Amino acid sequence: MVKISNNFASFEGFQKVLGGKYQNVTDEFLSKVVPLNNNGTNNNNTSLGLLEGRGIVQNMTHQKLGEGGEEKNNNTIEVVQEKTQNNHTASQEIPTDEVPPNDSKKISTNDSIKEVKNYDDKFMDGLLASGFDESTCLSRYQSHLYRKVSPYKPSPYLISKLRNYEQIHKKCGPNTIAYNTTMAKIIIPSSSETDDHHHYNDNVSDATLCKYVVWSPANGLGNRMISIAATFLYAVLTERVLLVRFEPDMHGLFCEPFQDSTWILPMDSPFWNNENIETYQSVLGKEDNARNLTLDQLSLPSVLFIDLQFRPEDPERFFHCDHNQEALNKVDVLIIQSDQYFVPSLFMIPSFSVDLNKMFPEKDAVFHHVGRYLFHPSNDAWGQITRFYDAYLAKADERIGLQVRVFNPASIPQQAVVNLLLSCAIENKILPGIDTQNPASNAKNTNHTLKAVLVASLYPEYAENLRTMYLKGPTVTGEVIGIYQPSHEEEQKFNDNVHNIKALVDMYLLSLCDVLVTTSVSTFGYVAHGFGGLKPWLLYRLTSDETHSPACVRDYSPEPCYHFGPQHQCNGKPEQHFGTSFPHIFECKDFDRGVKLVDGV
Repeated sequence: MVKISNNFASFEGFQKVLGGKYQNVTDEFLSKVVPLNNNGTNNNNTSLGLLEGRGIVQNMTHQKLGEGGEEKNNNTIEVVQEKTQNNHTASQEIPTDEVPPNDSKKISTNDSIKEVKNYDDKFMDGLLASGFDESTCLSRYQSHLYRKVSPYKPSPYLISKLRNYEQIHKKCGPNTIAYNTTMAKIIIPSSSETDDHHHYNDNVSDATLCKYVVWSPANGLGNRMISIAATFLYAVLTERVLLVRFEPDMHGLFCEPFQDSTWILPMDSPFWNNENIETYQSVLGKEDNARNLTLDQLSLPSVLFIDLQFRPEDPERFFHCDHNQEALNKVDVLIIQSDQYFVPSLFMIPSFSVDLNKMFPEKDAVFHHVGRYLFHPSNDAWGQITRFYDAYLAKADERIGLQVRVFNPASIPQQAVVNLLLSCAIENKILPGIDTQNPASNAKNTNHTLKAVLVASLYPEYAENLRTMYLKGPTVTGEVIGIYQPSHEEEQKFNDNVHNIKALVDMYLLSLCDVLVTTSVSTFGYVAHGFGGLKPWLLYRLTSDETHSPACVRDYSPEPCYHFGPQHQCNGKPEQHFGTSFPHIFECKDFDRGVKLVDGV
């Protein structure tokens, strides 16, 4: 099992990534990685090999993709025969809308045969509602043309719950009569008001028509997306309306997910900041100090702020308990700030569990369904996604996604990361090795299977390293390999809208791959394999110039990891083994403090 220390900067956003020196792969390294016998074959089936040396290699950034889909590139390195070039060089033309109705193509992956396209299911087996204006959100109606047939099908009960939520949102969303009436009745104290009667109104809940949960952002885009998904599921379970605080750095990323309404918190709302709003922690403190009173017996405010971000002191204390949820149900507006995928804690709440089990009979598909329902790339982002896919990935026989995130680049040489990535890819037959002793051995090989490798990283050096390897010689299998990288920002940028759009494009493209290798503990990777419904290979998280065997481990669920789950049972005792009490909640493979949903284990 890949284990990660608890003492680390946990998520996409705690550390800004610094530059590092790039090292080419040396012949000495090649000879160590690929021990060959006199016949040029590998002596050990499990020993490392180099990625192959034939194929189309491309470092394609967003800037190189033209606004109209035209792609100009003078840097493509072609090391294949003319016939192969004609057959496999990525097309620069955007396909027409004419798609054969049942022309699903099948490819072989490491585990199974998967259908690549799903031309007939634009509504994802009923997950999505019809009736939207297609021109305002092309991805909603076109994503099925790019995705494989999902192995997970939404349950009829989940579909009914989503349709019910849509009606609630339409009735209670911003600018409706119900919204305006509710907001007029909610009391928010001013800084000068200290008396309890200014803070509480026991009659508000009876008078209001609607209840709300407001999502507040924290950290990078990966953290934001998994926490929005968790907050939305909480809204569905509690029949609240989800509103999101999208500041300028989130504008233009996603389409509106709900018809004839918005999920954006209105700019004139008093809930854009937490000033004078009482916190969940302070209410719990009052409960601790009140003799013989429980949370549901205390006077509760109209608005309550709940901080579910990473905190060493267990911020989610008793949020997963029925008696606390019963009390919170009396609060009209909950403001939740989180960088966590706290969905596993919702499965721990008895009053929610019946609904959740009916909604998600396959426990490892929660984010897969909720994420695909909520997050539709805007037309701007979708244009970048489709232009890149059509040009570089569409004609491949297999698409392999490699996501490389380094949390402490100043202390970890890039070469150590490259070696780890190669070890994972070769040992697990994700990519073929290269014959370094017989560079012309496959010159006449008729195996022209094309594998497109999509590299997602802040740095360009990892893709460049792979390109260098491909030039060393032919692959042992004769497969043709293309290397493509959509962007390389060098460092994670905060409060940057363009950076977030590029991150969304990268995550979405990764989710369209057939096989994924992602970095342990990276929420960026969680979104990608959750969207794709893929069980990824998790790279060991290096902390220094080191080696590790195995280099990666196969995850047992596409679900994101909840890095810092509840530490207490609802009776106040520490929970030691979640699997005993909750059979579908297991320790994360990439972080032993975390828990995740698993099906069939």
